[in-house]
Amino acid sequence: MTIEAVWFLIVGALLVLMAIGRKIVERLPMTGAMVYLVVGFLLGPACAGLLNIDLKRDVALLRTLTGAGLVVSLFAIGMYLRIKLSDPLWRLTLRLAGPAMLITIAIMFVAARWGLGLALGPALLLASALAPTDPVLANELRVEQAGDEEPLRFALSSEGGLNDGAASPMVYIALALSGIESFGSSNPWTFSLAIAWGLVSAVVIGWALGAGIVVLVTWLRTRYDHALGLEGFLALGLVALAYGATLIVDGYAFIAVFVAGVALRRQEMKATGEQPPNEVLESVERGEREEAATDPELAHAYIAENMMGFSVEVERFVELGLMVIIGSVVSAHWRELIHWSVAWPVLFLFVVARPLGSSLSLIGSSMDRHQRSLSAWLGLRGVSAFYYLLFALERAGNGIAGKLMPIILLAIVLSVFLHGTTATVLLDRYLKRCD
Repeated sequence: MTIEAVWFLIVGALLVLMAIGRKIVERLPMTGAMVYLVVGFLLGPACAGLLNIDLKRDVALLRTLTGAGLVVSLFAIGMYLRIKLSDPLWRLTLRLAGPAMLITIAIMFVAARWGLGLALGPALLLASALAPTDPVLANELRVEQAGDEEPLRFALSSEGGLNDGAASPMVYIALALSGIESFGSSNPWTFSLAIAWGLVSAVVIGWALGAGIVVLVTWLRTRYDHALGLEGFLALGLVALAYGATLIVDGYAFIAVFVAGVALRRQEMKATGEQPPNEVLESVERGEREEAATDPELAHAYIAENMMGFSVEVERFVELGLMVIIGSVVSAHWRELIHWSVAWPVLFLFVVARPLGSSLSLIGSSMDRHQRSLSAWLGLRGVSAFYYLLFALERAGNGIAGKLMPIILLAIVLSVFLHGTTATVLLDRYLKRCD
């Protein structure tokens, strides 16, 4: 039996088993990410040896793949958030993606600097990589449908969508402190301007492309019956355009992709109004889909819902692939993870840094005490932390970032299992309490 045949059998069996057993997984205190992580570990060097990933050799490819997976998830989250920009719920997003993340970074920096004895740059790099929550693995925490206004779900969803990109300036500052130059880092003033430019350019480009493409496509459809179908092409094309255009001008591309999703949904809201898009489209028969795409009253809802549905489906494959890869990397380095010097910073993040950052930032917010306590605990770490690890390895090399690798990998593993096993139970109890 060839290795090619073995891989087809493994991938096929995993896909079929997850499709069949999805409901079972949902009923248990577990997630698909747990399954994929374990599969990756079993396929890795510690067990079967079928998947051997060398971070040093493959870092550029892995960073590209991980970034591509993240942007699909960020775009999908942006499209889920069908809320007016003037709605007070967005204040929760800004609190968690801004002050909460910065407080978490500050606390983890102190722990890494004086608890682990790291230099300024590596300490800030570790704190910045671990601070953002993960958008890919947070399926259980996400709003259930576009327009869902449940505060806790909205806050956690939008936080995961925004803070991946918001962490970028801190990562660049950490690299500058480590002697790795980036755009404008040679001077504090130009560096500050570069950070401001990165944020502003990302928002402008993301909004312009997200709003512009949906306006253009719906105009072509309703006026000329052109650009019909292929919502998947449109979704991936928009993601790629927003990401690439922002990278070219040295902006923060993760923010641009998230904003593009929000902007696209905002255009749909302007056209559809308060009525949820799934209700707008529920009267459309299966054989009349093309007619709905050209109907001025339905076109915006049609394109938004189909692009979001495609993005969410792709996101499931992204989660599978990336978690198998991370599992394999853990399999190759598992001995480095089983040390107290690696474990205590992760536990400190989960039980001290994140809860303090979240709780302090939400003082005086619309969330009640129970919602704030759940927000303090449910801060998943996963693909975004892995991305920043790869980014640091690519820019700074193993001498600086290699020391941080075991801590970041263990944070991902423990988050997948600790947060994954508790998220469903805690949310079920919370939602029953709200009913």
